[in-house]
Amino acid sequence: MAPSRPNNKKVPSPRSLLTDAGTQLAVGNLDEAIILATRALEATGSGGDFELIALNLLGVLHVETGDIEEARSFFERAIQLDEDGVVDEKVGGGPEKFLLMAQLSEDGGQDSVNWFERGASALRKQIQDLSNIANRTPDQQANLDEKQLKLGGVLCAVAEVYMTDLSWEDDAEQRCETLITEAMMIAPSSAETWQTVANVRISQERADEAKGALKRSLELWQDLPPEHPSIPEFATRIGLARLLIETELEDDALKVLERLTTDDDQSVEAWYLGGWCLFIAGEKQRDARAQEQNGHGPEEWKSTWSTARKWLAQCLKLYAMLEYEDDRLGEHAVELFHSINKELGEMPEGEEENWEDSGDEDGGEDDEEMQE
Repeated sequence: MAPSRPNNKKVPSPRSLLTDAGTQLAVGNLDEAIILATRALEATGSGGDFELIALNLLGVLHVETGDIEEARSFFERAIQLDEDGVVDEKVGGGPEKFLLMAQLSEDGGQDSVNWFERGASALRKQIQDLSNIANRTPDQQANLDEKQLKLGGVLCAVAEVYMTDLSWEDDAEQRCETLITEAMMIAPSSAETWQTVANVRISQERADEAKGALKRSLELWQDLPPEHPSIPEFATRIGLARLLIETELEDDALKVLERLTTDDDQSVEAWYLGGWCLFIAGEKQRDARAQEQNGHGPEEWKSTWSTARKWLAQCLKLYAMLEYEDDRLGEHAVELFHSINKELGEMPEGEEENWEDSGDEDGGEDDEEMQE
């Protein structure tokens, strides 16, 4: 019998498995990424050099697949290995797992705040360590700037919790004030900081200060190119548009919404807010005309409402096509659409399709369905 050949096949290291898992995540192969990350965790063993990295990656992967319970279990295991977030981020330590747990909290409210505060505490420690370096390298300075922006975002997130889930707390307003004050000091270059300041000021009925904060938030990014990293996320800008409408800054709101529909022309909420914004602007123009020269001024409001109707028609078409689930939004969009029709007459056939910023040309049936 011939002697068996030795098996020289090299077993992948945890490092290489995690690298491959990250690559699979980047291209959207989540199942394959989970298999590789699980193998890496098994290979590194309890207390291994790559255990924290593997646990965090598996947590993120399960968030991406929608398995939130499993994601929490991995983050909880990671937290047991780095309870204060002081382990070096290069080996999987740091604040990120606390911040993810805050967002994944089943209870929300105070539980989310507790997780956010643990993340904020870890970030403050990192910021302090970087600040103590006398002659920082460009990379160290960039890292410091990044940590400060992240801390500002965490503080704003906690303030939002106190304005919503914990608004009934006796000290909610004072806590919000403390949080946004620190955010303004630590991250004054963050658009999110000033947007949160505006939200707090609106709740305090300090409209002029809210408008000032919103203007400052806009100034930080509105002239930047589309792919610039300082441009807030889509959902944040949707929130900004709502705040601008609420504070009667319709012109600014419309500029934000025009950019949003360019970034994503399938956003039901962006088209709805644009229609609502233009409806309000048209109302103001109509009221102003009624007060001038016995109503003999230009009827600019009709043109504004005609454009509003096109935005709303696009909203309603997408609402039906995507089976959007926000009933209140849909009902309000239909209400606004009918209000305009009552004043201007029915929308001429083909008007939406001929509008350069509308969607495709075969969505008329969906519009009619929503308008009935």
